[in-house]
Amino acid sequence: MVRPFSPRTRVSTYLSAWMPTGDETPQSVAGYFGGGYTGAASAGIDKITFAGDTKSTLSATLTIARYYLAGFANSNTAGYFGGGYSPLRVDIDKITFPADTQSTLSATLSSARFGAGGFANSGTAGYFCGGYTGAYIAGIDKITFSADTKSTLSATLSNGGYGFSGFANSGTAGYSAGGTDDSSFYDAIDKITFSADTKSTLSATLTSSRYITAAMANSGTAGYVGGGSNSSGVSLSGIDKITFSADTKSTLSATLTTARSELAGMADSGTAGYFGGGYNAGRLSGIDKITFSADTKSTLSATLTAGNNALAAMANSGVL
Repeated sequence: MVRPFSPRTRVSTYLSAWMPTGDETPQSVAGYFGGGYTGAASAGIDKITFAGDTKSTLSATLTIARYYLAGFANSNTAGYFGGGYSPLRVDIDKITFPADTQSTLSATLSSARFGAGGFANSGTAGYFCGGYTGAYIAGIDKITFSADTKSTLSATLSNGGYGFSGFANSGTAGYSAGGTDDSSFYDAIDKITFSADTKSTLSATLTSSRYITAAMANSGTAGYVGGGSNSSGVSLSGIDKITFSADTKSTLSATLTTARSELAGMADSGTAGYFGGGYNAGRLSGIDKITFSADTKSTLSATLTAGNNALAAMANSGVL
């Protein structure tokens, strides 16, 4: 069995996407890339302000440097980074918006783990899916935002493993895609319907089996899964799109600037999604932007503070 502790060969990266409901209007605020491996485990958090796609670095940091962590956000309120390795972590950090202050939840994951996927039903709860803790996890932990309490779903992923990525159609369902248990590599996409926290598996699958991908979503419209690595260890540049209305899969003509695995994704829902960092023959600091109106790709002039793989991301799209 492969023990996935190398800081460039195993990670799951994630996104919590958000879209308001009712009469609320999304407002561009910022996305955050946290933790990762920059030659050593990182506790730093980079912030991409959506209005100008500019990068700053928070004075607040994670409680402890870690990589292979997961992230999601309760948009306009707080973002969360949980689990990871340095060594195996059970704790969950909270970044409270708009002051970007850090605290640590009293609630923890059911078990220490790395390589989980994360997504959120913004305004209600966030979910950590799967991971590795000396055994392959199929369980799903839920953080209810009103009191930051943890429960564990009776529903589980179709496959135990790690290297999943997560995205959400907030108010409706969250999705966990790809992953591996080191012997099998998955192309499956599981769906957690928020109304009852039930699990189903889409008939649509990823273009190929892969893990250590990143994901983000234009909530209400579609989710996107980008990059990753296949069973041969080849880094990928393709981006799959899951259209929420019928849970169908297509593949963008646009691709990542560089094929990469171990990247992270987050989105300014309604406007654009971002894929940052990763690994391909070296750690990457670049950030690609997918503009949702035409699913076109551009690359930011702003970059992460350092080349970084095994990081996580989340976003604050805000409300009026």
